[in-house]
Amino acid sequence: MRERYARRASLDPRYSLLNPSALLPLQERQRATLSLFAQLGLTDLSALRLLEVGCGSGGNLLDFLRMGFAADHLAGAELLPERMQAARACLPSAIDLREGDALTMTWPAASFDIVLQATVFSSLLDDAFQQRMAGAMWAWAKPGGGVLWYDFTVDNPRNADVRGVPLQRIRALFPRGQVQARRITLAPPIARTVSRIHPALYTAFNLLPPLRTHLLAWIAKP
Repeated sequence: MRERYARRASLDPRYSLLNPSALLPLQERQRATLSLFAQLGLTDLSALRLLEVGCGSGGNLLDFLRMGFAADHLAGAELLPERMQAARACLPSAIDLREGDALTMTWPAASFDIVLQATVFSSLLDDAFQQRMAGAMWAWAKPGGGVLWYDFTVDNPRNADVRGVPLQRIRALFPRGQVQARRITLAPPIARTVSRIHPALYTAFNLLPPLRTHLLAWIAKP
């Protein structure tokens, strides 16, 4: 994992929020996540405990703070020291941030209402490790809670460091989960091309489901 992430440009301008092809998918995911919470009846977000596996530099946790989650109910695990350093620099100290392999973390079983992964599993190329990570996430989720999932479903022929995680794989990773999923996010190469012409074209092209490459899924734990 460390080697694969080291090969990625840390300041790639494609991922700057000054770029509409990065900003618009983020806003789309935020809206879809809030819509999912409302659909699930999760109206008092401040009462929910959430753990993010692979929290990176803390951007998703910042989003959850803005949505209404309480800082002392949030937690994050991150493997890479430089990303954890960035997360600690921008997030409140009340958030429980832990550096290292998430599988070594000692959070109690059934201690989180939501366990999140966002584009982490597509970087886990070993099936057995994927299954172990899924098992740990499932154990941390409370009954009546679940796993919140956002990741892409198709392989990237230009990047051997990632692979898509289709819906059938999600079901295999969480065999006892009740999965509901929706396709979001215009394929990034298309998004970059059309957004250079005009940002409004992102929404227009994203109306075509076959052009969406990611799944936002809720995997409910009975």
